[in-house]
Amino acid sequence: MSRIACRPYLIAKDAEGAFFVTVRTTRFNSQNYPLMTATPVPGSFPSLRLARAYIRETFRAEAADIETAK
Repeated sequence: MSRIACRPYLIAKDAEGAFFVTVRTTRFNSQNYPLMTATPVPGSFPSLRLARAYIRETFRAEAADIETAK
């Protein structure tokens, strides 16, 4: 596992084509090992553009804070 903190917002696409947002929080323990907590945001979005807009408006995130799952 990488010791680099991951991006705090993840957008994933399911089999039906809906997009889901997950908010991730990374903290480090006393040995500098990353511990990540992932919290899904309720609801889905019909497009990637709408999911990104929701993250930017709701969490005041920058484009560099958003990761898209492949």
